[in-house]
Amino acid sequence: MSHKHGNNPFKKHHEEEEKLENKENEQVKDSEDTESAPSESDENNTELEKLKEDYDKLNNQYLRLAADFDNFRKRQEQERENLLKFGLENAMKKMIEVLDNFDRGEKALENVEDCQQVKDSFNLVHKQTLEALTKLGLEMIEAENQDFDPNYHEAVMRTPTEEHPENTVISVLQKGYKMGDKVLRPALVNVAASD
Repeated sequence: MSHKHGNNPFKKHHEEEEKLENKENEQVKDSEDTESAPSESDENNTELEKLKEDYDKLNNQYLRLAADFDNFRKRQEQERENLLKFGLENAMKKMIEVLDNFDRGEKALENVEDCQQVKDSFNLVHKQTLEALTKLGLEMIEAENQDFDPNYHEAVMRTPTEEHPENTVISVLQKGYKMGDKVLRPALVNVAASD
């Protein structure tokens, strides 16, 4: 009796079992592969977390920098105010000395009938006032017999004359003052004009 392999019922059953085992093994292997290999969503989550950390770090640096700048600005403002107060205080101290001399001069002149003594006292106090202001940096603008300079002079009159060259300051009607390069008040002047 000859047996054909194709008709063997045991062999068919055995082949089916092998197919099932192979399928199960493939499924187990696939699930192991998916567990061991990071999924795309896990990579996205990791990248998102890193970006959040970087953002938080940069945001904290920005906030610290903004706070430092604000503190710096406040310190500068305070220093500027202190300098102005100190400068004003220094100026006031110098001018108080002048006021003291005015008071002394007033008392000294109560019983004086000599006009020359009054003039001398006035000139002394005037000189002291100028010295105090000069120490603070005040300078008188030179004008008379100078060429007219619109940066330092303000022409309020123009007088035709042949005695002075054109655009020369003939006379000063009100003195001008500057502090360094800054003009505090221009000199009011009469300027020579050609006939």
